[in-house]
Amino acid sequence: MAEISMFTGGIAQTNGYLVRTAGLTFLVDAPEGVAAWLKTQGVKLDALLLTHQHFDHVLDAAAVVQDQGCPVHAWAAFSHDLTLERLYGAVSGSSFSVPDFTVNEVLEGLSSLELGAVKLLLFHIPGHSPDSVCFYLPEEGRLFGGDVLFLEGVGRTDFPGGSFSQLATGISRDLWPLPDATVVYPGHGDDTTIGHEREENPFVGAAA
Repeated sequence: MAEISMFTGGIAQTNGYLVRTAGLTFLVDAPEGVAAWLKTQGVKLDALLLTHQHFDHVLDAAAVVQDQGCPVHAWAAFSHDLTLERLYGAVSGSSFSVPDFTVNEVLEGLSSLELGAVKLLLFHIPGHSPDSVCFYLPEEGRLFGGDVLFLEGVGRTDFPGGSFSQLATGISRDLWPLPDATVVYPGHGDDTTIGHEREENPFVGAAA
């Protein structure tokens, strides 16, 4: 089974996940502070996977790449429009920008990603962000969901490019068919399971 360690950092208390499995080490999302944390873990990354490019998930992406020399995999090429940095800067009244980084493999249109001996299934579920993608380890029943699905919650849909109908449709289409015991590792907050959310989620569950 994969060994998963969680780091939480940045203004939005964003989760990043260090995954070690089958001789492979990769990071899911790069919140502020994760690059320094990785140094304390004494690991060498084989890849950085991004669930989407909102600023709180990618603020340390450039630093991680600089330290680790690893490729970046994301649904879309790097874009300052996707980071929402201009919106955040306008709201906060501060000058704010995400350091540029390169997406080495754009995943748009793909249904799976192979990293060494590890195969992840990809679920593109826009609504919170146009580039939101969930990474699923089918043999282990583990899903890295970004800001698509939370413990009894879902990602905000009031950002530019957001759509609740898109989000709800994607969750119903791609996530609800997964086994009940599938563990969901979200971009914020505690982990949950598909079975719990399908029945109890007040936004998209059976009772919604």
